[in-house]
Amino acid sequence: MSGKYKNYWGILISVLVAVMLAFLMRYFLFAHIVVEGHSMVPTLHNRDHMIINKLSYKLSKPKRFDIIVFHATKRSDYIKRVIGLPGDVIQYKNDHLFVNGKKMNEPYLRSLKRQSIGPLTYDFKEKVPKGTIFVLGDNRRNSRDSRIFGPVPINKIVGKAEVTFWPLSHFRAVK
Repeated sequence: MSGKYKNYWGILISVLVAVMLAFLMRYFLFAHIVVEGHSMVPTLHNRDHMIINKLSYKLSKPKRFDIIVFHATKRSDYIKRVIGLPGDVIQYKNDHLFVNGKKMNEPYLRSLKRQSIGPLTYDFKEKVPKGTIFVLGDNRRNSRDSRIFGPVPINKIVGKAEVTFWPLSHFRAVK
């Protein structure tokens, strides 16, 4: 084989390896999602592009206040905030979150509460079953979440939201 063809084979093999690595990373480690809707405002906005870490919950368990993506239906994935973990008793009373009787701070809701007339979250109390988590959207008045469809099985979690990268003005680590 001449030197010219060796160069082409080298380039072809490099491209194939790069494509294979990108596929493996996309399939097992990270995914790109686009936020659809307004249920996570003010934290996330409609059409924000994000990277989710698919490996995160294979190595550890979800934590309270993580923002996750999960399979809501066969065709739809939702993005919400983890509020309750397995065994927790979640209660909202007078627009304040209590977990197992302890009042919790929700700094991500401050701007909405300042603008709001009346409570963002109606009163309720629920125990989170084993093997599930309780999720809410940050925009409590405009969110389909565990208050409607119930707790989410942990095995339905796709991954943890890590970074918003588009539009560039929204570029940041997600908290």
